[in-house]
Amino acid sequence: MKLLKEMIHPELATRTGRILRRHAARGIVLREQDQILLLFTERYNDFSLPGGGIGEDEDMELALVRELEEETGARDIQVKAHWGYIEEYRPYWKPDYDLMHMTSHFFVCDIAPELAEVRMESYEVANGMRPVWVSIKAALDHNLQVMSRQEETMGLSIQRETFILEKISREIIF
Repeated sequence: MKLLKEMIHPELATRTGRILRRHAARGIVLREQDQILLLFTERYNDFSLPGGGIGEDEDMELALVRELEEETGARDIQVKAHWGYIEEYRPYWKPDYDLMHMTSHFFVCDIAPELAEVRMESYEVANGMRPVWVSIKAALDHNLQVMSRQEETMGLSIQRETFILEKISREIIF
C-alpha cells in the first residue's frame, strides 16, 4: 500500500487527545473521454469520490463494493487495484472526541456501463448527494473555485477530494 499524502487540517492545533479513528474505501471509476464517476453534494457544493466507512470487521474491498452500489447504483463492480491511501487529521464535532484520524483507501474499479437505482442513507439524500459522470477537469476546476472563494458551506473533505482528483488527472488520465 502506498501513502499518497498526510493531511492535517489547518484548524487542528494538535494530533493528540481523544481520537476517533475511521477507515474508508473510495472508488476511482473512469470511462472514455476523461469521464469519472463522482458524487456531487448540493450542501457542500463539491465533487467527491464515491465510497465510505469500513465496518470494524468488514473487508475493505467488500465495503467499497457495498458503498459503490448504495451511492451510485453501480453494478458488476470489479475492484482492480489498491491505488494508495491518504492519512487525514481534522477537527471533529462530537464532544467525546478532540479530532478524527481518517484513513481513506483508493481503489481503481470497473463497473457495468449502466447505473441502477441508488440506495443512499437519509443524511446523504438530505445533503443533496447524487452520482454524476463528469469530466475530471470540470470537477477539479469546480472544487478549486469553491476552495478559492472559501464558501461558507464548504465541507472538511474538499481538500482531500481535490488533491486526489489532481493526482488522478496527472497519474491515471494522461
